[in-house]
Amino acid sequence: MRPNTPAGCPVTDPGVVVGYDGSDFAMQALDWAMDEAEFRDSPITVCHAWQSPYGAGDEDARTSLQHAAEHVLWHGAECARQCTTGVRVREDLFEGPASDRLVALSETAGLVVVGSRGLSGAARRVMGSVAGHVATHALCPVVVVRGTGPLPHRRHPGPVVAGVGGGDDHVLAFAYHEAALRGLPLVAVHAWRYPAAAWSAGMAPMVMSDVPGREAVEALEAAVEPWRARYPDVRTLLKPVEGPVLDGLAGASPGATMLVVGATRARGMFGRLGSVTRPLIDAVTCPVAVVHC
Repeated sequence: MRPNTPAGCPVTDPGVVVGYDGSDFAMQALDWAMDEAEFRDSPITVCHAWQSPYGAGDEDARTSLQHAAEHVLWHGAECARQCTTGVRVREDLFEGPASDRLVALSETAGLVVVGSRGLSGAARRVMGSVAGHVATHALCPVVVVRGTGPLPHRRHPGPVVAGVGGGDDHVLAFAYHEAALRGLPLVAVHAWRYPAAAWSAGMAPMVMSDVPGREAVEALEAAVEPWRARYPDVRTLLKPVEGPVLDGLAGASPGATMLVVGATRARGMFGRLGSVTRPLIDAVTCPVAVVHC
């Protein structure tokens, strides 16, 4: 077992990192991470963080908590060893906030996977503080896995859905790579709105043309064209939708294997996810990949 590691110290080639605390949410994240490690032929690092609420003087209580943490980590790592084939499983035990450790591991990881909530989560619908912090501050893509329990392995899995809004090469690069790994089609979604029309009394109402809709289709085609050429085996479907971005992406998510969205990496301590990304993660039921530009 890996010993406790100082915060901010990266592990060389952790591969796919998954936060694990023994909860149902963590089990689902672990299930996703195991599949991802197999698809990528990558190691998987199972990370568990613990903190003692006792003072420095109560060493017996602290030792007991550490042993319990070691058991939780062993359970997650053993599940990964028993349920994967040819995947190197690494253990990472950390004393301190889980969000700090996962962000530190993201410096060299290919992907970080977290459950939507942990053991302390009260409301199942809302993304937890650890998942939100990691999705905001991580230096690699983060997958937030929704729901509880093991992932359903559907006979006919749904597509990878990518939100496209301009300057989205980082989103499409990740989405096409995932679609190619999994042998799935990709649905590129672009939300657009009619321009606001204003008129005064006595003026005839403006007749809206379909020009904005055509422009949305053209923008979507231009965005995916180089990725179609790079991944010719991935079937690409274009889905321009009129309306708010949140509604368009949420409407395309039912049945999807994954929804991929972009975000700007937070700077400083008080960064937060964008006005669309966080409510989107709260609204949908499929795993959401947050890819920072």
